[in-house]
Amino acid sequence: GNQHVAEALDHAKEAVAHGKQGHADVLVKHAQEGLKHAEAAQKDMKNAHLAEGVKGLKEAVEHGKAGHADVATKAAESAIMHLSEVK
Repeated sequence: GNQHVAEALDHAKEAVAHGKQGHADVLVKHAQEGLKHAEAAQKDMKNAHLAEGVKGLKEAVEHGKAGHADVATKAAESAIMHLSEVK
């Protein structure tokens, strides 16, 4: 697998863990880190799941910044689902 995708997944999972505790600000930090890695992975490959993962992380960042931990968590969970499909 791609190292960047693995890193993005780790951060997305951290984002979800914090989101579930209502820590929107910490969720945002992890979602942004994950996003960096997911976008770096996109330079190496074109992949529909990766693109959806990026979209989910971006949504997580937006909702997290707005203080909506629950919605942000769902977006990050969607990102995890897609990123884990990237082969």
